[in-house]
Amino acid sequence: MTAAVIPFSAPVSSTMPNKWLVALSIGFGSLMATIDSSIVNVALPNIRGTVGATLEEITWISTAYIIAMVIVMPLTGFLGAFFGQKRVYLLSLVLFVAGSMLCGVARTLPMLVFYRVIQGLGAGSLQPTQQAILRQTFPAKEQGMAMALFSMVIMVGPAIGPTLGGWIVDNYSWPWIFYINVPVGALGIFMTWRNVIEPADVLRSNRERAQAMRKHLDVAGIVLMCVGVCLLQYVLEEGQKSDWFESNTITFLTFVAVVSLVAFVIRELTAKVPVVDLRLFRDRTFAAGTLIAGVMFAVLMGSMFLLPVFTQELLGFNAMQSGLVLMPRTLAMMLVTPLVGKIYNDVPPALVVGFGALLFVFGSYELSHITLASSSADIMLPMIVTGVGLACLFVPLMTAALTFVPREKLADAAGLSSFVRQIGGSLGLTIFATLLGRYQTRATASLAENVTNVQPAALERLSMFAHGAMARGQDALSAQHTALFAVDGTVRLQGAVLAFEKTFLVQAAAFVIVLPLLWFLRVSEKRSPGEHIEIGIE
Repeated sequence: MTAAVIPFSAPVSSTMPNKWLVALSIGFGSLMATIDSSIVNVALPNIRGTVGATLEEITWISTAYIIAMVIVMPLTGFLGAFFGQKRVYLLSLVLFVAGSMLCGVARTLPMLVFYRVIQGLGAGSLQPTQQAILRQTFPAKEQGMAMALFSMVIMVGPAIGPTLGGWIVDNYSWPWIFYINVPVGALGIFMTWRNVIEPADVLRSNRERAQAMRKHLDVAGIVLMCVGVCLLQYVLEEGQKSDWFESNTITFLTFVAVVSLVAFVIRELTAKVPVVDLRLFRDRTFAAGTLIAGVMFAVLMGSMFLLPVFTQELLGFNAMQSGLVLMPRTLAMMLVTPLVGKIYNDVPPALVVGFGALLFVFGSYELSHITLASSSADIMLPMIVTGVGLACLFVPLMTAALTFVPREKLADAAGLSSFVRQIGGSLGLTIFATLLGRYQTRATASLAENVTNVQPAALERLSMFAHGAMARGQDALSAQHTALFAVDGTVRLQGAVLAFEKTFLVQAAAFVIVLPLLWFLRVSEKRSPGEHIEIGIE
């Protein structure tokens, strides 16, 4: 046996580890990784002033982190085979904490971006490894509860990130959004080292797999995946700013990304020992659950983008108030998720997912009716409804998707699942931001056609603005110009409201489209001899 496959942990014990201590121990890292995907956004204006960056340059702080994280996710199973899942988790968490500390002390943009890459490389394996360890630690009858714990981390992190970041920036300074990770990460490292025990059967399988990988190392697959995924994520992050395919750079990078990813898929399906096991998608339950989860995360991230923009730019909320508007959904998810995990074995997952999808459709439909006169209370009910819907979606999807995946392949499957969710989130942000801009342009133009000097309502509003300006001391000509600007602003504002309403309806339609996939999300208790049954570590 070589040192590469010896786990960085205490000797493997035949006793069953305390499942709740394991869940708590490995929850810290994944929670911090998900929070850091969104917490930085609210601090960008402050960071920009410190490092002296332009508006376009400062976005690389977020882009670099996401790209680095996405590259590592599909490699989680590969790394786990070589080093052991516990060691991968510990080293990833150490890298993440070190990157966080370095980000806090950085005072130039290049160094901050570089340290964010280090942080992202550490964060990439945390979610998939946590999911695999939870599945291997909890007994078969409690898999729903295990994925409920995982779901709470994945969903709550992005939700509380902006609110937490706004509070830290308002009360302290932006480096503390990174420094706060250091003590939490140190506690997570210590608890993981003490409490997590890798199953003996998984260790044996990883040793055998690592030996085969050394003989047939898939270098081409690694290179193609890194190039394709890196460029794809860059296009998704930066395409909107460059007007998409009007930019020669975006067009070229998209072409290279597509060619690389197609070559990667062909390579992985033909390689003797692939670095990423795409054959897992032959399992219809895994494929359906992963695809629906990708759509769900796209809509979730899109919603987390749309609502803060609406409340801050149209309703005049500050960052903290905007974050609090999202809080009812987060609280609803936290309350309902454990209940969904508890009933997983008693209710078919397709039924729970379908119910959750319908709730989210209803909540999104209600959000499409918010206006400039809406208050926080008007937004609260749709937030609660969508929160309950997301809880009903995430737990059964994550649990059912991995039902027939062998224990030794759980890290591979979890890495692929996390990768699809992350790409789905990036696609969601891109698609909904693009749709919002286009809908706003069309709605504003349509409204402007009805604001003419022959429309009594338009003339009345113009006269009202002009008289108001003259009452403040402006002459007649200046007042006329002020009134025209005011009417134009009103038209644009109402166009924005219509654009948000239409975009929320598109969110609702997205879940209706994927409902037929529920047909494949069936978990039968009768398995053929070739299928694997989850067993607890006892």
